[in-house]
Amino acid sequence: MDQFKDMSVTLTSPATAAAAVNADDIQLLPAATRALYVGNTGDVSVEMLDGQVVTFSNVQGGTVLAVRTRRVRATGTTAGGVVGLW
Repeated sequence: MDQFKDMSVTLTSPATAAAAVNADDIQLLPAATRALYVGNTGDVSVEMLDGQVVTFSNVQGGTVLAVRTRRVRATGTTAGGVVGLW
């Protein structure tokens, strides 16, 4: 039973869904993320909601990046085990 299901969900609420993300230079994610979990250390290149491309360098495994992104790019991403949080 989810005692909180009737409460409104905001961007500061905990994520309620997650899925593995395959880095891709073409394919958009099914929806903008709330955050990304990075399982294995490396660089993470993303396309933000406004289209800006940014690379987070040397992200340590186990890190949650609080970013709203529409794509994790293959070019420039060396980190593994990336999970999108919604």
